[in-house]
Amino acid sequence: MDLTINKTNASEKALTNASSKRSKSWLSIFQPFGKINKQTIIVMIVLQVIITFTAWQITSDGLIPKPVNVATAFGQLLATKLFWDNMLVSLSLTLQAMLYSIIITLAFAYLSVIPFFKTIAQFIVKCRYLTLTGLIFIFTLLTKDGSELKLSLLVFGIVPFFTTSFLSVIVNIDKQEYELCKTLGYNNWQTLYEVVIVGKADQVFEILRQNFAIAWMMITMVEGLSMSEGGIGTLLIKFNKYNDITNVVALQLVIFLIGLFFDYLLGITRHWLFPHSKLKQQTAS
Repeated sequence: MDLTINKTNASEKALTNASSKRSKSWLSIFQPFGKINKQTIIVMIVLQVIITFTAWQITSDGLIPKPVNVATAFGQLLATKLFWDNMLVSLSLTLQAMLYSIIITLAFAYLSVIPFFKTIAQFIVKCRYLTLTGLIFIFTLLTKDGSELKLSLLVFGIVPFFTTSFLSVIVNIDKQEYELCKTLGYNNWQTLYEVVIVGKADQVFEILRQNFAIAWMMITMVEGLSMSEGGIGTLLIKFNKYNDITNVVALQLVIFLIGLFFDYLLGITRHWLFPHSKLKQQTAS
C-alpha cells in the first residue's frame, strides 16, 4: 500500500515539475536572455506567422493586396519561363560578384597585417560610405557594356563590407595564438598562414553568409541601370511601372525565400567543411 502511494506521489511530482518547466519556458519568451526549448520556439514561430497573416488580411484594402492574391501570383510567377530566365541572370551576376569580391577581400585582408597594405585595407573599409549612384557615370566610362557595369558596381559595393567584416576577425584574434606560434619557433609568414589564413578559414564562410544578403539586396538596384540583359530587378521595375503591386509583393517573397535558401546553404557548407565551428557555437551558447 505504501509503495503504491509513493509511486503515485512520484508521478504527481513528475507531472508538476514538467508543468512548471513548461510554464517557465513560456514565461522566458518575454524575459531578457530567456532560454526556451525547441518545442516552444516552433510554437512561438507558428503563432507569430498566424498573427502576421491575420493582421495582413485585416489591413488589406485596395492598395495592399490580400495574402490569397499574393499566393496566387506567387504560384503563377514560378510557373513562367520568363521568371526563371531572369532569376538565372540575377543569380549568375550575384555569384560572379561574390567570387570576385571574396578574392579581393581575402587578398587585402590577409595583407593588412603588413604595414604597407594596412592603410590600403583601411581605405577600402571607408569606401563603404560612397554611394553607388554617384559612381555610375564613372563606371559607365570604364566598362564596355551593361553586364560589366553591373558587375563592377556590385563588386565595388560588396568589397568594403566584406573587408570590414574580415578585418574585425583579424583584429580580434587572441594574442595567445600569436604567442604560441612564437613559442613553436614560427616566423612571421608562418604565423600569418597558421593563425590568420588556416585558423580563421571557417570565418570566411560565415562572412560570406552574412554579406551575401548585401549582394542579393543590391542586385535589383544595379539591374535597373541596364535592362537589356534582364534579371529580377528588371521584372520589379516593369511590375512597378504598371502598378502591379500583387506581383511586386510576390516577387519580393521569391527574392526573400531564395536569400534564406542561400543563407542556410552557406551555413550548412561551413559546418560540413569545418565541423569544429559548430562545436564552438554550441560551447559558446
